[in-house]
Amino acid sequence: VTFTDPEIARVGLSEEEARAQDIAYEVTRYGIDDLDRAIADSEAHGFVKVLTQPGSDRILGATIVGYHAGELLAEFVLAMTHGLGLKKIAATTHVYPTLGEANRFTANAWRSARIPAHLLPWAERFFRWRRS
Repeated sequence: VTFTDPEIARVGLSEEEARAQDIAYEVTRYGIDDLDRAIADSEAHGFVKVLTQPGSDRILGATIVGYHAGELLAEFVLAMTHGLGLKKIAATTHVYPTLGEANRFTANAWRSARIPAHLLPWAERFFRWRRS
């Protein structure tokens, strides 16, 4: 953790390190500028970036830049230490409105990007039917 303004926190691999070691990865990024608590605190700048193993929710590294980044990093340290992936972070209840929601929103962005496109029309029809 670098205690600058904004804070910079990282665990695991960065993109540069993954490329240098020829490790395949996917990037998921969430902008903290959309987070209610950050907006309320006038600190709505920064991001959460997570590197995962392709085709998996396994976390290879996480970088957070922004307000209290060092505190937000702890959830990713825990996940990486105990082999928990982004699915577990997405399924965890995070208190609203807190900065910790940024981690859940990042995990949800990862999940949303992996919804099979062929299922979307079916899901749309199903939910339209349920609402009628």
